[in-house]
Amino acid sequence: MSRKIAFFDFDGTITTKDTMLEMIRYTFGSWRFMLGFMLKSPFIVAYKLKLISNHTAKQQVLKFFFGKMDKEKFNALCKEYAEEAIPVVVRAKAMKEIEMLKANGAAVIIVSASPENWLQPWCDANGLQLIATRMQVTSDRITGRIEGLNCHGEEKVCRIRQSFDLSQYDQIYCYGDTNGDKPMLDLATVSFFKPFR
Repeated sequence: MSRKIAFFDFDGTITTKDTMLEMIRYTFGSWRFMLGFMLKSPFIVAYKLKLISNHTAKQQVLKFFFGKMDKEKFNALCKEYAEEAIPVVVRAKAMKEIEMLKANGAAVIIVSASPENWLQPWCDANGLQLIATRMQVTSDRITGRIEGLNCHGEEKVCRIRQSFDLSQYDQIYCYGDTNGDKPMLDLATVSFFKPFR
């Protein structure tokens, strides 16, 4: 029997919105969300101009909104967000595809640049494995820094290879929607770009 594995990007592929932005808006409201992004706009512009990395820009945003927050409080907010808000932005076609893959015996893994704190509860509820960005914690507080590297681009491939021996699989399906997913899509025997639009 052939062994199958499927890797899905999350934000934009499975969802209609970026969950990091939505998590910030959900937690702090639209006014604080807009103020924060206005204050951090130089870093966002620098990233768009390719002057700084995705990793650096993301840390600036995470640090502004969540830096120094108690770890337990942060994880409780993430769980609430995962249960209440993520289902609203999930694409029905994506979930149908995931259920079909699972029914056909494929292992299904979410591979995301978003932090695992709000993706893990959603993955647990849907019986999916997760590879995602890890948030640094010091003295039981979120620092806003990323532990290791942002799970984006080539790092997605590194993290997949650390977790799975792909030579053991006959069919590898990969789903993504941005240039940051293209290294992952190159691992596939069958790849899908922006498949559920």
